[in-house]
Order: sequence, then structure tokens, then C-alpha cells
Amino acid sequence: MRDPRIEAVANVLVNYSIDLKPGQLVQVEATLEGSPLVIVLFEAILKAGGHPWLDLAIEDTQELFYSYASDAQLDYYPEFLKQGIEELDASISVWTDANTKRLNTIDPTRQTRRARAMHPVNNRLFERMATKELRWVGTAFPTHAAAQTAEMSLREYEDFVYGACLVAEPDPIAAWKAVSVKQQKLIDWLSERNEIHLQGEDTDLRLTYAGRTWENCDGHENFPDGEIFTGPIEDSVEGHIRFSYPACFRGRQVEDVRLWFEKGKVVRATAGKNEAFLLEMLAIDDGAKFVGEFAFGTNYGIQSFTGDTLFDEKIGGTVHLALGKGFLETGSKNDSAIHWDMVCDLRRGSTVHVNGELFSENGQFRI
Repeated sequence: MRDPRIEAVANVLVNYSIDLKPGQLVQVEATLEGSPLVIVLFEAILKAGGHPWLDLAIEDTQELFYSYASDAQLDYYPEFLKQGIEELDASISVWTDANTKRLNTIDPTRQTRRARAMHPVNNRLFERMATKELRWVGTAFPTHAAAQTAEMSLREYEDFVYGACLVAEPDPIAAWKAVSVKQQKLIDWLSERNEIHLQGEDTDLRLTYAGRTWENCDGHENFPDGEIFTGPIEDSVEGHIRFSYPACFRGRQVEDVRLWFEKGKVVRATAGKNEAFLLEMLAIDDGAKFVGEFAFGTNYGIQSFTGDTLFDEKIGGTVHLALGKGFLETGSKNDSAIHWDMVCDLRRGSTVHVNGELFSENGQFRI
């Protein structure tokens, strides 16, 4: 018997997040662990009149690729990937983990080389997403591995995931539309100003965003959602910040990350664990040392760290910034082969001032 919450998620993804129209081509990108959701998505796409294209992977092959691929194989990608990006109308990514530590022993320089090789393809994907020519959404399907990382049983983790997705609401789509209205009020206030000052434990950071656009994340590109973000002026970030939670990226957790900025650029970086990986990613290209995204987490239904950035960056009362590539729709000019979100908890002993006015205190909005 199907879990009705899975059907509710599929309905929101197809009929709200990507707003599928008859005749459109939809990619469903997933691993085998996400099959229960993939099957329901396939059916929902067909019922909506779309053309589903399944892109299924086996998680173990990623570790094999980085272990055995030659330099030529790391640098290669088939030309049809570019063609596929041009033809797609929409894409749904279903993220799963059978082993959250599977890449911990991989040489990070090999991941760096692969990221550089795939940069042109990913750039085109970002371009089409920015113009909404291609509608994309990513979601997580609960697995034992993800539940273990979040220090929950699978049942508890499923309740957490589906609760954050608001699928227990009588009308989940209406609930996400209400989130959109609430977040837009914050955006309207921020858009009349241009300078942010964060102060908290081991954190004192300033940035400006004049002329940049704030994006309302209301379930159309991440699911669940709950954030507002912009692309700061590239050379405006000044000061230092400590990230409260491990920074999870490409199968690794980098703990106790601390960054120091001058004229927008990271001039010093340390970590309590996996510092070598942090430094390798920062060295991937010039853009990796600059901030492509700054965001406020607004989902107060998510309150605990899980090790999955999809949820952790949405925690109500946090901020996050992304090193590397910025989103074109915000006006960001930063380009990089990486986009690495790092989360800072501001729920205790912190303030955020915008143009000198108190915007939030201890993680609660005060406007």
C-alpha cells in the first residue's frame, strides 16, 4: 500500500512546483533508493499529460567513478547532455543517500577536476533555470542512511520530512502559497534597503546588495522550502563568520568552518575537520572564494540539524551563504564550478541589522 504522503508530495511537485502542462518533457533524476517516489511521480506526470524521462543512477557507481576514472574520463561528458538540457521543459531531482559517507576517502582533487569539466553543462542549466525556460525542483526521499545521519529512526525522519513539506495540511498547495505571501513581505522590506550587518558568536559580517533581486523560495525549486535569498555585491563582503553546523558538500562534512573576508574574497579559511577538502574547493577557481548567495532561513517547522543541506539551510532563524556560483536571477555576477551552502545559526545571542535597522534578533524577525 502506498504511503499517501508520497502521493501528496508527487502532486505538489508536478502540479505546483513545476506546474506541468500537457505535452511537456520532464526529466526525473534519481537513484534506485528513491524508487517509491519515482514511480508515483511517473504516474502523476502521465496523468498531467507530460512526457516522463527517467534518469536513474546507482549510488555505488559514484564512488567507483572517482576511484578508477582516468584523467580523460574525469574530463569527459557526452554531448547529448547539452542537447537534453535544451529540450527539457522541466526537471525533478529526487535526492537520496544509501551511505552519507561514501566519498569521505576520495581524493578531493579528483572531485575538483570533475566539477571543472561539468561546469559548461551546469552553467547552461543555471541559465535556463534563471529565465524559467526550464522549471526545476529538487526534493529528498527519506532513507535509513539519511535518518541515521539526522539521529532519528526512519519513522521519525519520515514524519520530519513530510511535516516540513506541509503535505499533512488539508491543501498543501494552498499552504505553500501562504508561505509565499508571508515571505514576500520580508522581501518587500529588504528591497527598500541595501546593507546587512550580522553579529553573533564568532561572527561579525557586513555585505551590500544594492541593485540585486531577492528570490522568494516557496516550493518551486526546493521541496520542502522556506528561504529568501539574493546575490550580494561581489566585493562587498567584509568581516568573519563561523558556521554553526557542519558544511556538507559532495559526500563530506566539513566541521567548524570559519571564514574571513576582505573586499568580498575569502582571505583565510579554517575547519576543525576536513580542512584540506575546504581549501581544495576554495582553490577550484577564483569565483569559489567569493559569495554567490546570501539567504535567510524562514521555515520554523525545521528546527534541528539533519546533515542534509536541503533542510538545514531552511531552518528558521539561520542564515546561509554559498561560496561560488551565484544565481543569475538575483543579478549575481559570480561564476564558479561550485555552489556550496554553509549554515550559520543566529537563534542565540545574535542580531541582524539592515541599513542600521533591527531586522532580526535571536533568529526572530522583528520588522
